[in-house]
Amino acid sequence: MSGNGERATELTPRIGRAATAALTLAGHATYASLSRVSAKEVLALHGVGPKAIRILEEELAARGLAFRR
Repeated sequence: MSGNGERATELTPRIGRAATAALTLAGHATYASLSRVSAKEVLALHGVGPKAIRILEEELAARGLAFRR
């Protein structure tokens, strides 16, 4: 982590700062950790909206992963 406020996360910045902060705070800084929870659980986090879910589904799929069903 650098000294300029960057978070230690592999998540795409396309989801926005609020969603990134919410996911990181909830312990989901990697796509592998997101694959262990459902999209519904992630959507329940304050700061994560439908657009972030769509982007995360794309990013997970690109890595051969998916949200838990």
